[in-house]
Formats: sequence, C-alpha cells, structure tokens
Amino acid sequence: MYQIREGKIEDLPRVLELVKELALYEKAPEQVINTVEKMEQDGFGPQPVFGFYVAIKEATQEIIGISIYYYRYSTWKGKRLYLEDIVVTESERGNGAGKLLFDQTMQKCLDDGCSGMTWQVLDWNEPAINFYKKYGADLDGEWINCNLQDYQIREILK
Repeated sequence: MYQIREGKIEDLPRVLELVKELALYEKAPEQVINTVEKMEQDGFGPQPVFGFYVAIKEATQEIIGISIYYYRYSTWKGKRLYLEDIVVTESERGNGAGKLLFDQTMQKCLDDGCSGMTWQVLDWNEPAINFYKKYGADLDGEWINCNLQDYQIREILK
C-alpha cells in the first residue's frame, strides 16, 4: 500500500506542505518560517544537516508522509539520531504509513552506528504518545525544552 524511500530534492515542496499540516495540527502554523529554498540548501547543499524519508501511496504515487531526521551528539551516549518530525497526512493516518516511516528511521539509526534515537512529542498528542508506547519508548517528562530565536541572539550579542 505504501512505499518508503529516501527523500529527493524535488520532494521538498510536498515535504514543506506536510510540515505546515503538522504545525496546524499542533496549533502553531504561524511558527513555520522555513522555505523550500532553505530546505534545499540545508538538506542538499555542501554540508547537509538533515535527511528524510517519504511515504508514497502506491495507488496514487502521492507523498503522504515524511520522517525528517538529523544527528546530534550526546556527551553521555555518543552519536544519536534525532527524529525531528514524523508526519502522515490526516486522511492516511492509521493505515500503517507512520509505522513504516518510523521503522525505516530506526533502521537508519542502526545502519549509521548511532547509540539510539531521540525525539519529542507534545504532552497532549495522545495518538502519537500511544504510537510510541507500542514501541516501548521511554517518555521522559522531566526535561524542559529551551530555545532562543535568531533575533533574540542578535539582541543579546549586541
């Protein structure tokens, strides 16, 4: 029903659409400032910083899901794969595409010699939490996320 493959540069317009769909679901559509052009540079430029997989519905050849990842380094655990986003368009959820994407991303983690995989899930996103629980994932509510935006950093460093 679905085919999973590595993402290609020509997939990026659809990838960004799915990112925006996720942001709408997470009640933060105004926070998406990324562009296809930035994604081209960041994913396919001289120093790529992310990779991704796409789920294609075989019947229509439409991209209906994505898994975007990158690598981080833990001083405690070494090289880790960070799953930034996994998104399946609403009409295709519950049909197995998310599982296929997640499984492929876990395989990438192992293939690349990572010590494990890390990601975040919103505490109110029960469908996602239940999905990850099926895998036996450790859900740690102890850590607090911290962020500074580029404009804040510029102001601080003046």
